[in-house]
Amino acid sequence: MIETIKSILLDFQESSMETGVPRRLHIETMPGKAIVCIGVRRSGKSTYMFQIIEKLLADGVSQQNILYMNFFDDRLHDLRADNLALIAEAYYSIYPEKKNSETVYCFFDEIQAVPGWEPFIDRLMRTEKCEVYLTGSSARMLSREIATQMRGRALSWEIFPFSFREFLDCKKIGSEGALSTKQRLLVQKAFDEYMEVGGFPEVAALGRNMRIKTHQEYFHAILFRDLVERHDVSHPKAVSDLAHRLVNNTASLYTVNSLTGYLHSLGHKAPKSAVSDYIEWFEDAYFLFTVRIFDASLARANTNPKKIYCVDHALVASVSSGILLNSGHLLENIVFTALRQSHQEIYYYKTKNGREVDFIVPARGQGHVLIQVCESLAEPQTRKRETAALNEAMAELGLKTGIIVTRNADELIAADTGTIEVIPAWRFLLDISSPSNNHGV
Repeated sequence: MIETIKSILLDFQESSMETGVPRRLHIETMPGKAIVCIGVRRSGKSTYMFQIIEKLLADGVSQQNILYMNFFDDRLHDLRADNLALIAEAYYSIYPEKKNSETVYCFFDEIQAVPGWEPFIDRLMRTEKCEVYLTGSSARMLSREIATQMRGRALSWEIFPFSFREFLDCKKIGSEGALSTKQRLLVQKAFDEYMEVGGFPEVAALGRNMRIKTHQEYFHAILFRDLVERHDVSHPKAVSDLAHRLVNNTASLYTVNSLTGYLHSLGHKAPKSAVSDYIEWFEDAYFLFTVRIFDASLARANTNPKKIYCVDHALVASVSSGILLNSGHLLENIVFTALRQSHQEIYYYKTKNGREVDFIVPARGQGHVLIQVCESLAEPQTRKRETAALNEAMAELGLKTGIIVTRNADELIAADTGTIEVIPAWRFLLDISSPSNNHGV
């Protein structure tokens, strides 16, 4: 095994890296702490690691001081928690002069593939002169359990598929500061493309058929590697059927009871507890996200229906049957993923009269921001419904402003308690990823 590890280490040092589009994620290192980057598979975690390595090399670090291993490499299949120490042994057998004298930069990709990896990393950081970077596709790497096992030696950062601003970077379209008329037109055209293509880096340049095929491969890889294999699921068809049901109902409400009933109607004998577990595992893999109702009572928030969103709206379009979905749902999903990249706490709001507002998020400073998503306000009935819900919510919460994100509209609407700002989605996405955010989100 040790000779295999040596080969992998040396192969990487002699290879060229695909560093892709620079990500707008700025991680900060701290002495004695491992950096953990987590997110859905194929979101660009490995490429981001290569960007960090490229910067280290540019800053004068020797290629020999880079130790990189991808635990999805089939040659590492036999690595277990009790023999992970072979990695350090293999490295220092190649470079004995570096032990305890030079900093070694250790990059471990998809390390969650080896259960019980935490003590090895903890020991490595205590006994060797090194900086450690980890990636994984499991939210467990954010959990208190991991923090405890790592004795506080880890800082976690999330990586998502491209945001709209990163998509513009990929297309080499400027998006900083005030936009000229030409820039604005280019940005608007790019948003139409982003709506169709989504944020997974690998599919950005693919044609429609290859994009759909690639998305579907992602979907199956997430299901079977991140759920069925990782959790040793005995009824994979039930997991697959549930995943399809949830994706088909993106941006819609669900209850565990209704999902359990649906699986029973297909002949699966999954109990409610299993369905709850499956949903938790979807979330753990950064594939699907649950949004609860805004309520001070946790018990009420948990018993009310929840909303489901996917990590990428175009993945939804590629996988779903399309019967229950429309472009309004996909637009709502885009807004959700943009919000989720900067907020852990996102809820939906229901007024006392039962009207629903899509999102309520904590604002920077004080209070909350209410956000409604609606593709178009052209229909008078739609306009009345969307503004009435916001109006009521603003009054109940004592807020002066509310936001409606649309496909193209841009206007201000007077409300009983203040102002409703109608914003085109492309501008909302740029605003939310800007350091000087206009809406305090």
